Amino acid sequence: MLSWALIFFALAIVAGIFGFGGIASASAGIAQILFVIFLVLFIGSLILRLIRG
Repeated sequence: MLSWALIFFALAIVAGIFGFGGIASASAGIAQILFVIFLVLFIGSLILRLIRG
């Protein structure tokens, strides 16, 4: 999940450099959503690991 977020972030940067604003903003939005999902799942797994021992 984190790797996909980084790929979309890199795509957003490259698209922004070349002047494709719509593609850059869409890729950045997707990257943000994927990163938030990654953080939620990561924190959830940490909490479950602490509860189970």
